[in-house]
Amino acid sequence: MRSVLAFSLAGLLLAGATTLAEEAKVAKEGEKAPEFKLKGSDGKEYSLKQFAGKQAVVIAWFPKAFTSGCTKECISMRENGEEIRKYDVAYFTASCDQPEKNTEFAKSLLLDYPILSDPDRKTAKAYGLVEKDTDNAKRWTFYIDKDGVIRHIDKMVNTPSHGKDIAKKLDELGIPKKN
Repeated sequence: MRSVLAFSLAGLLLAGATTLAEEAKVAKEGEKAPEFKLKGSDGKEYSLKQFAGKQAVVIAWFPKAFTSGCTKECISMRENGEEIRKYDVAYFTASCDQPEKNTEFAKSLLLDYPILSDPDRKTAKAYGLVEKDTDNAKRWTFYIDKDGVIRHIDKMVNTPSHGKDIAKKLDELGIPKKN
């Protein structure tokens, strides 16, 4: 009986330590954003490093291509792209879908910006977007300044108005407008 209790207690402690370690991996406002290198729906690879010192980056993560909320969010960003592009910012949507699926999704919506693909979920895990064995990322948007610091994380995304909300948040954060 003692060995069963000891084994159970050890298991609980290990599970708690694992949970704490996973929580520690969640990207936070005011900290450096985790580096990424992901393939875009336009066939190009994008990394946070390529924008360092040059411009801010917005990454709007969504759970799954070809679903209702994700479709509304992506369309809102396309329809409000002119407002977003007034700022010195590179912007993307991203998911854990395969690159081919995101390419098909982007084409079906006539998107004028790339969807980034993270099928191995390494970047999503580094940003705290997937838990344990879940396949889909949370619907969070990260605003990263040109120094690579996370300035804001929107965890309550309103999919139909997200494009307008991004432009408004860029203004609130003082992200410079293009000349």
